[in-house]
Amino acid sequence: MEKSYSYPIDLEWSRAEMVQVIDLWRAVELAYETGINREEFLTKYQAFKQVIPATGEEKKWSREFQQLSSYSLYAVVQEAKKSTKKNIRL
Repeated sequence: MEKSYSYPIDLEWSRAEMVQVIDLWRAVELAYETGINREEFLTKYQAFKQVIPATGEEKKWSREFQQLSSYSLYAVVQEAKKSTKKNIRL
């Protein structure tokens, strides 16, 4: 899928926080497009949770990303948590 959207970020975040969030959005894309190592994804998700610890905020950003990309953070997180495979792909 050709990307023609911008990643949702908050300009109030530090540069490091923006990088952590963008890394997660890229990981979600990889999970759908080519697959990603499950442990790598979970590590990126934990870094994302350092920036956005509240579930309500996570849902807000996830919805925004899904509207832009059609990729679901929730679906990838659920697959990563339940899977025993080395790599995940949706």
